[in-house]
Amino acid sequence: MGNENGHTNGKSALTVEEAAAAPGPLPPPPPAVAELCAACMRYVASKYKVALDGTPETLSLLDQYVRDAREAYRERPESIEVIAPAIGAYLGEVMRQSFRAEWWAEGDYGGWRLYFTNVYLAFNPLGMGREAVSMEDEPGWNAHLVLDPGEREEIEQRLAAMPEVDEDEYYLPTTRLDVITGIVETLRARAEAAGTGDVEFTKEDYE
Repeated sequence: MGNENGHTNGKSALTVEEAAAAPGPLPPPPPAVAELCAACMRYVASKYKVALDGTPETLSLLDQYVRDAREAYRERPESIEVIAPAIGAYLGEVMRQSFRAEWWAEGDYGGWRLYFTNVYLAFNPLGMGREAVSMEDEPGWNAHLVLDPGEREEIEQRLAAMPEVDEDEYYLPTTRLDVITGIVETLRARAEAAGTGDVEFTKEDYE
């Protein structure tokens, strides 16, 4: 993700949600996403005896699970096929709830997407989960950010201004959330300034 790094511990996510959220509750995630999220919660609860609750504040616990999963991956590379989708789905669902977005969760995991509603932004959280474990870019998993070309330069400037993080933290869930938080804040401010803050995007707008 280039210079997509930095840390705010996820604390600004709710501020963005308040600014960007449309009225009414979100629908539940697709069954395939819900199943992977439940698996992630089971894995973490089994290992640490602490439950994830779907909020940004508990992503630090998922970070620790990722660090331990990296050790397992080095010993058993095939383990990434089981744990990475669960990590990515959980992270994606936290983002969906925080910022409002729509899942596309059909077919191969590499084709899944999270389409944001209040800003033009899309990516595959499962790709992010895979990269969190492997600690390297994963071609074909589409963890990269889809942005409006006219907004990319401003976003790149925002990302470049974020604090550097070390290799261990770069792909962690909290770092990813911090990056997305910064991007959403920037895009929302831009939309409000342009008088387009009430525009909403659907999956069809990304096709």
